[in-house]
Amino acid sequence: MKKNIGIIGSGIAGLHLAYALRNEFDITIIERHTSEEIRKGRIMSTQVHFGSTRSREERFNMPKWEEQSLIESIHIMIGNQKLFAGMLQEPASSVDQRLYYAHSMKDLDEKGVSFRREKVDNESAKALLEKFDLIIDCSGKNGPLFPFPLETELSPFPAPQRKCIVGYFAGIKANEPPGVSVTVLPGLGEMFEIPSMTEQGPVTILFIMAIPKSDLDVFKGMKNGEEFTCKMSDAVQRFFPHVYKRMDMEKFKLCDENGYLQTAITPVIRKPYLMVHDKLVVGCGDSVFLNDPITGQGCNLSSFCAEQLCETLIEWKHSKWDGEMGESYWKRTKQYVKEVTEWTNAMIGPLPEHVVQLLMQGAQDQDKANEIAQWFADPTTAFEAFFSRMNV
Repeated sequence: MKKNIGIIGSGIAGLHLAYALRNEFDITIIERHTSEEIRKGRIMSTQVHFGSTRSREERFNMPKWEEQSLIESIHIMIGNQKLFAGMLQEPASSVDQRLYYAHSMKDLDEKGVSFRREKVDNESAKALLEKFDLIIDCSGKNGPLFPFPLETELSPFPAPQRKCIVGYFAGIKANEPPGVSVTVLPGLGEMFEIPSMTEQGPVTILFIMAIPKSDLDVFKGMKNGEEFTCKMSDAVQRFFPHVYKRMDMEKFKLCDENGYLQTAITPVIRKPYLMVHDKLVVGCGDSVFLNDPITGQGCNLSSFCAEQLCETLIEWKHSKWDGEMGESYWKRTKQYVKEVTEWTNAMIGPLPEHVVQLLMQGAQDQDKANEIAQWFADPTTAFEAFFSRMNV
């Protein structure tokens, strides 16, 4: 008889786990929204699936997105000075999470994965322990639902370090070669420009990360998409004129009325397992490994940790699921989580001088530019670049 697993949440971590585990265990996804509500709802975040995540999606036999335009490069700017466009070793992709989640949920349902529509809070989460051999908390940025222990060394921030302002827009001419553009405004914040696919077709995601109370922190009290669009146009014209030059103001608009978001995240890393009433509970994705979005690693880290948890569960398939198994999962993920987090935390502050010098080298050397672009696809290389010289 197969063990039964309850997955709370249908984000990247929950969906990747469901696809990866569905042939080995009885899987139930517990989600408060239907796929249709998610598809028609507000955007949730930004997303870039780099090569390793796309490989996992293929390995897990997840749906393919044939119409998407692939991301080939990372453009880096400091102020209004374009430094370089580094080429990725493998193309990345970006599909609106509303479409990605909704389509995957329907596909999993057709493949026999059970769905239970329920809003889970801290109390009802404990009640679920009696119904499943294992509960996996994939509740995302709003989680966790269980008191996973804090990893204090990796969680130095008591409050959000950026205000996150996101809009999915039509009417912006794409960068060449096709890629993500990263603009750093020292003392103010950053903006990511990301080509993405939505139900309405291709869009450009404008993602401003404003340092709180800086001059870039101007998005307050937006009541609707029209006000948000006007404010975004003004902010881009003032702070990011290189992007504004590629905007067709007659066509510049949100992809739909729910295509914008304002939020702020306090980065927190937790040990991803604990025992509750003598039963193991594990966490996966943002519920336990919540990084600042400044390095674009959220969905990729969630996918990586889902893969590691999947391999742990299959390895322990015929063993007792207890704290020892939880520790095995943590050991599989800890080093990678640490390197992603320490790089991300370093990006929040002023860049170290040796990193600035590397960026300047990238402006003169395409091979170095390509290496820097690869930081985002393989953050272990970014960790090495940031910290290996500092420790010499």
